[in-house]
Amino acid sequence: MNIIVTGSSGFIGRALVDKLKLNGHSVLPFDIDQGDITGPNSLDIFSMMHVQHVFHLAGKTFVPESWKNPALFYQVNVMGTVETLRFCKDHRIPLTYISSYLYGKPEYLPIDERHPISAYNPYSHSKLSAEQIVRYFSEQFSIPTTIFRPFNAYGPGQSALFLIPEIVEMAMNPEIEVIEVNDLRPRRDYIYINDLVDALILSVSGEPGIYNIGSGYSTSVRELIHETLSLLHSDKPYRDRADERQNEIFDLYADISLAKSQLGWKPVTTILEGLRTCIEFNHHNYEGEE
Repeated sequence: MNIIVTGSSGFIGRALVDKLKLNGHSVLPFDIDQGDITGPNSLDIFSMMHVQHVFHLAGKTFVPESWKNPALFYQVNVMGTVETLRFCKDHRIPLTYISSYLYGKPEYLPIDERHPISAYNPYSHSKLSAEQIVRYFSEQFSIPTTIFRPFNAYGPGQSALFLIPEIVEMAMNPEIEVIEVNDLRPRRDYIYINDLVDALILSVSGEPGIYNIGSGYSTSVRELIHETLSLLHSDKPYRDRADERQNEIFDLYADISLAKSQLGWKPVTTILEGLRTCIEFNHHNYEGEE
């Protein structure tokens, strides 16, 4: 099967491309090297390649940057999605779209797909807008679409701007004497990259719809640090800055029963196993620097 992956060089994109190839698919990557996803007819370079599925992962993702340059986030995340949908409409190609966590402060736990959605920063508003456009195109033009709302994805090779790779780096770096984070209390639902990719691939032949993808349970920042140090057999001290964010959410986790029942998917990687692979990845990096 010929499959386009936009955002193919990103954290999720790289893992998805590798797994698709391993499964025998022909992957057509699209990233900045191939062109601007927001440009008119940018995906038409694939028009003659008998594309059978599109994964749309391309987008801007770093929340703090979205406050500094919101226009860029709307341009890439919204208009890039419109261009991708235009290509799918013109060629009658099913689409899998990676949305975002759009639930805001939980009204109840676990959070299912019926939970009210809202935007609370320019990044999430751009993703909410793009998701609504995906749903509109699907209804108006009969494009089979699957929308995934992943919770906190993590794994080897993720940017240190994100919490888990930052914790692993601080725990392993001998030059850092104390692990310091903003707040030890918040709990989040962390989904390992391989489990997320497995769900994405099931959408090629699975039931279209909107699906939460998470582990189904929450882990606190304190627990992440404790488990990381335990795996490293380290007693490095840690602390927080008592820097509670405004409107902080202290617990959230996904109801993943719909993905289980409709796609036959379930996560298989525990947080301990996932942290171990992140540590092993960093260990190889440190060895390479020697």
